[in-house]
Amino acid sequence: MPEAYERPHSPGDPGAAPPDDRRAAIRVAALRLFAAQGYRATTMADIGAAVGIRGPSLYKHVAAKHELLAEIMVATMERLIEGFRAATTSTDDVREQLRRAVEAHVRYHAHNRLEAFVGNREIGSLERPDQARVLRRRGDYEGGFRRLIERGAASGDFAVRSARLASYSILDMGIGVATWFHEGGEFSADQVAYQYGDLALRMVGAVPPAAPSPAP
Repeated sequence: MPEAYERPHSPGDPGAAPPDDRRAAIRVAALRLFAAQGYRATTMADIGAAVGIRGPSLYKHVAAKHELLAEIMVATMERLIEGFRAATTSTDDVREQLRRAVEAHVRYHAHNRLEAFVGNREIGSLERPDQARVLRRRGDYEGGFRRLIERGAASGDFAVRSARLASYSILDMGIGVATWFHEGGEFSADQVAYQYGDLALRMVGAVPPAAPSPAP
């Protein structure tokens, strides 16, 4: 269930939220409602009530709840893709690139559980062309992991039968974190991310770096 949502100031208050903040508040409320009761069961009236906006006033900020779902899901994929890009450009070592990419993947799902939950459950609720946009980004994201694994196999750093199955498994492993992780639990997000990085390297049969030769 979503956490309690603090209503923003009403438009007439001296401290009223700027339009951009109000739009962000509406999106957060929609995300929490989509996660708690499902996209189809959530109405625009529900979203408006969560932020203290009635009827027509809500439509000044957003045209339809589908627009909010699309924003949430596209933003999720863009953040994941950017995390992968940052991780893989921070080093030239293919083993370390995979570890860092997996850690970024896991951290995102640990810290953005509602986005992950809604993104996976509600993909069928997206209409065209938004569904195609999200699926294309998902394909790009998986493809990044797959090509990284293929490159490691080609260089002899990885030993894996199917780079595609390995990439699917790694992504599923990280996505699963969103279903059970919570702050203050037995493991921190960083601990989970590091251990999952180890598991991913084992999954692709990563060859450990050669030990330095003993001094003569």
